[in-house]
Amino acid sequence: MEYFINCNTSSLAPYTNPLDQLRASHLYRRLGFSASVSTIKQAIGQNVGTLVDSLVDQAINMRPIAAPTWANWTNANYPEDDDARRQLQNQQKSEFQLSYANSLLNNNLRDRLSFFWSNHFVTELDVYNCNAYLYEYIDCLQRNSLGNFKTFVSEIGLTNAMLYYLDGVFNNGNNPNENYGRELYELFTLGEGNGYTEEDIIETARALSGYVERGEVGCSPVTFDASKHDAGSKTILGQTGTWGYDDVIDILFAQRPTEIAEFICRKLYEFFVHPDSKDEANNAQTVIDGLAATFVSNNFEIAPVLRQLFKSQHFFDEEAIGVIIKSPVDFYFNTLKETGFNYTDNNVAEMVNYAGMLSQEIFDPIDVAGWQRNRTWINTNFMIGRWLSIESILENFYTADNEQFRTLGLDITGNVGLTSSNPDVVARLIVNFMLPKGLLDETEYEKAFAIFRSDVEDVYYEGGNQESWTLATWPQAPFQVYLLLQYLARQPEFQLK
Repeated sequence: MEYFINCNTSSLAPYTNPLDQLRASHLYRRLGFSASVSTIKQAIGQNVGTLVDSLVDQAINMRPIAAPTWANWTNANYPEDDDARRQLQNQQKSEFQLSYANSLLNNNLRDRLSFFWSNHFVTELDVYNCNAYLYEYIDCLQRNSLGNFKTFVSEIGLTNAMLYYLDGVFNNGNNPNENYGRELYELFTLGEGNGYTEEDIIETARALSGYVERGEVGCSPVTFDASKHDAGSKTILGQTGTWGYDDVIDILFAQRPTEIAEFICRKLYEFFVHPDSKDEANNAQTVIDGLAATFVSNNFEIAPVLRQLFKSQHFFDEEAIGVIIKSPVDFYFNTLKETGFNYTDNNVAEMVNYAGMLSQEIFDPIDVAGWQRNRTWINTNFMIGRWLSIESILENFYTADNEQFRTLGLDITGNVGLTSSNPDVVARLIVNFMLPKGLLDETEYEKAFAIFRSDVEDVYYEGGNQESWTLATWPQAPFQVYLLLQYLARQPEFQLK
């Protein structure tokens, strides 16, 4: 697949044109896991600023997932028998994974962001292996996903999942563990080697020490033990004092605001706009600088940055559309949302399982640096996996209710699907809805049209025929839409958003 170079020269100035279908689809594919045909059509003609504010406000006001019954369980709450305990833990994990997957499907920007932050403030359930810690971690991601970044950094560092994952629970004052201090700077706030020294890491580890009291029962909440904290003087980012955890966060944001803002805004840019942010030929750096200035001037509130970005000409420029490779979760969930097919928890669980097989297991990024996204999702094995899995998924939906394929086609094509006897006109509308920018050229469209025509004889496509074909009435029409979707799912353009 061709690597997309960022040629976007548009600015952060507001995009003022009414939304067309291309940009309405783009907005929902980037701010969430896409949307239904009706939602996208309702967005056509709307004012960008009004719609974006509505989506951001909705995300801010959304409640986190309700606490499961086991949210505060320790090992004492589980059966003593090893197999029974393991079975119950796995059942809880699967149920919560499904609950979160449904949240990704239903909550647009809030959980698009919580998923983004899970790949920034990385933990791995396989490492800390405690479901109560998992719930606390996801709750923290959801509550802070559009909130204050400084508060977010402070809270996430004291979640039990993070304390275990990055060895904070082993950070005793008399024997400091540098793991979390290093990642706080390198991965979470500043970027590798940017604005800190090895001595800063050592001194920071001393300041972060003391969160080591793990209780007598496994999976108990970690608490602070003052006797295990290094209370001596430390010098961090040029500031000297008897610093503790809160002081580290205060010093970091006071002394390195510009570096933090640039690092985080670049990550947001690469996630929401274009993976290429450093080519001098584009306007990305100017845009990132503008977002960073907004971030700092708003005391590290995330929402104002997102409002500015999502309302901008830069975000809606044609060069920003269809240039990000779908992650496995995107690949399945976008298809589910855009088709509007009736689905069950079993369908969602199947997609979550397929995503895991393609190296994106929810709750378990591959390492502390997270999934690297974009081109890493595309290799020979992964592509074959995408093709085979999406074929199976679409086949299951067709077997369950083939008429929903006709319904999808009619939802997309509207009056054209009701009246036109020209299948190529109908197919083009379906193709252009399902793909960010359609197919490469007319030769590729002709291939898709041939698939869509299926085995229906040409005579039925002639308007004067008494039994002329229409999407609304032809018995084989659901199968035609099914064949077209199967074909499109294998195309390079379908892998993009």
